[in-house]
Amino acid sequence: MSSEEVRLHVRGASRFLDDQPLPAGTLHAAVVASAHAHGRLLGIDAAAASSLPGVRAILTAADVPGENQIGTLVPDEPLLAEGIIHFVGQPAALVVADTPAEARRAARAVRVTVEPLPAVLDARQAGALGALIAPPRTFALGDVDAAWPRCARIAAGRAETGGQEHLYLETQSAWAAPTEEGGVRVASATQAPTGVQRGVARVLGLAMHRVEVDVRRLGGAFGGKEDQATHWAALAALGARHLGRPVKLVLSRREDMRWTGKRHPYASDFRIGIDAEGRILAYEVTYYQNAGAAADLSMAILERTLFHATGSYFVPHVRARAYSCRTNLPPNTACRGFGAPQAAFVIEAAIRAIAEAVGRPAEEIQRLNLLREGDEFPYGMRARGARAERCWDEACVLFRVEERRRAIAAANAAADPAAPAMAAANAAADPGAPAIAGANGAGPALAAPLAATPAPRYRRGLAMMPICFGISFTNTSMNQASALVHVYSDGSVGVSTGAVEMGQGVHAKLRQVAARTLGVGVERVKVESTNTMRNANTSPTAASTGADLNGQATRLACLEIAGRLRGAAAARAGCSSDDVGFDGGRVLVSGRPIDLDWETLVREAHRARVNLSAHAHYATPGIGFDRSREKGEPFAYHVYGAAVVEATVDALLGTYTIDAVRAVHDGGRLLDPLADLGQAEGGIVQGLGWMTIEDVRHDAAGALETDTLTTYKVPDLDFAPREIEVRFLEDADHPGGLFASKAIGEPPLLYGIGGFFALREALRAARPGGVPPFTAPLTPERALLWLAGQDEAGA
Repeated sequence: MSSEEVRLHVRGASRFLDDQPLPAGTLHAAVVASAHAHGRLLGIDAAAASSLPGVRAILTAADVPGENQIGTLVPDEPLLAEGIIHFVGQPAALVVADTPAEARRAARAVRVTVEPLPAVLDARQAGALGALIAPPRTFALGDVDAAWPRCARIAAGRAETGGQEHLYLETQSAWAAPTEEGGVRVASATQAPTGVQRGVARVLGLAMHRVEVDVRRLGGAFGGKEDQATHWAALAALGARHLGRPVKLVLSRREDMRWTGKRHPYASDFRIGIDAEGRILAYEVTYYQNAGAAADLSMAILERTLFHATGSYFVPHVRARAYSCRTNLPPNTACRGFGAPQAAFVIEAAIRAIAEAVGRPAEEIQRLNLLREGDEFPYGMRARGARAERCWDEACVLFRVEERRRAIAAANAAADPAAPAMAAANAAADPGAPAIAGANGAGPALAAPLAATPAPRYRRGLAMMPICFGISFTNTSMNQASALVHVYSDGSVGVSTGAVEMGQGVHAKLRQVAARTLGVGVERVKVESTNTMRNANTSPTAASTGADLNGQATRLACLEIAGRLRGAAAARAGCSSDDVGFDGGRVLVSGRPIDLDWETLVREAHRARVNLSAHAHYATPGIGFDRSREKGEPFAYHVYGAAVVEATVDALLGTYTIDAVRAVHDGGRLLDPLADLGQAEGGIVQGLGWMTIEDVRHDAAGALETDTLTTYKVPDLDFAPREIEVRFLEDADHPGGLFASKAIGEPPLLYGIGGFFALREALRAARPGGVPPFTAPLTPERALLWLAGQDEAGA
């Protein structure tokens, strides 16, 4: 983020939606949510609630003036429930009152009568019942069936990954007010202002130009506010339209965790075959995605899973099949990585399975099969600018991988072999002990009395994690952006785009783009809030494309203005406009400063009636995908990298530490090195959390059990690796990129997958001959039970 944003944040002066001053007469809303996962909605009794102090209205589906529907890809998600309840937390009614406390008190008094129906919470079960969001899809390359007989060795297995709470600091929130022409103005904590605009217009029965959406900044999002922010904005707008007054709706942390979707859990089956040298000949995988109760963005996420089925590897014969399964959980949604991390985990699990079957280190098979220039992906695109091998080889040299591996092997050989047996005794003596392990399961445990503890009792593991991540929205039409740039008569610059600032630093990059293109200092440039009246039909700030798309549009708009100013300067200097340039706020002719500065030029150009504003549009060239053939060029480019992850497991307690994550990352020519480093480090820690301690759990009735930060553990300073080192590839410009840069937001999260496999190596060292299941998250509880021989299935 920009230095200006940083100063505001560290002083506590940044204003988020809930901090904005409210106009007089603002009312507050609260949601009446279903307590059932599945059932027939028989009635809503609001009589008692309506008589409570401060209550202005209680709205149900019957009060929606337009369409009671917010489903984006599939119209399967009503704004307010009618007929059937589909998940715990589904909004059934909206209470509007004078204060937040009065609204919540009344919401608790509303009685929702439901006739329970059987609930399905498991993706495999839903798939077996035929409960699918859409028909399954298959990506294929080569001839898998013909390849199996040619394989020297084949391995098969299962891989399971859980959900992940977004846990943005700012919860879902919105404010809406009626406008004088019968429309509505909405402030929303959303990554998708146009999506909110479209959803609100649909619900209220308005044309989109009657709905204005404005976003100043978000307190985090990670995908959780791409589609799901629409629901809360539309509810606030419904209240405002009904009562003719501003209405604000802010979810509490617990409401947000209980009612919103997570990263999609996946259950997967794989089969992999190699030749005698270790080259992968065939790979077959079936994904069962737990979509939750509505489509949301599940089909797009499942598509990206298929696009990343082979990870960083070339496999000549592939068949990847995917099912989006409808269950009775809150609709799962976008989360950093958007389906690619789930696919990467499965191919890495498959490689470990075949490596263990043939008794070879997984790294040998990984390195042998890394993507090379011209290799074909299962979707028909070929690798261009492939840097998988370069990243891997530089990581091995820079981080002395062989030396570290030898040291780990020596330490494990010297460790006490009795510790796992004592872990079994401890688990049997006190099965509840793991639940009270130390902070986030990483450190000494405060448990029941344990057996004698000899030293050393620790086992270490190392894993390498290569990444290959495609950059673009896989929906080709979304790969476009616009920018409106004004140069004011005093030389200052205003930039408006569709990019939403949510802590990732996109506004800082846009300021740099404008400053560099116009040849002025970055302090002259201000990026405005994201507003649907200034830039229409915007794509969400997602898919790691925010800086790429909006930065290119900003560059084009600035180039247009700069061209006009070059003409004005050329006329004054008596030279060709081709000889004029700008740098450091000075005007240059043939590369040399003349007696004319930026402010003077702008002032004179304005007096000469030169247009100092420009609106530009950018569309990513050369991409497209034919879903009838499942072939095409969906991505503008790929991001590569390789990480080395080390971990230590306490073989007695099952607790562990992630000791170090060291990565070589392909970032092109860095546009903002500090912001890019922060994104890489944050992504790594978030990925480690998903793989280890972040365990989303629901009870048998479909209610979220991990609905507080007491029960849902996330990485903190105690959990974070002692060392995170990210080296960006040098001399790795990306032709065609924004100033030769590459996207940074999502790819580094995949490095965290290496944490799972480093821990798994440590567990295998603690219990030789054992085969830990490919079940994530690998919590300390799971680790202890496996060490004790009680959890081979990973349940």
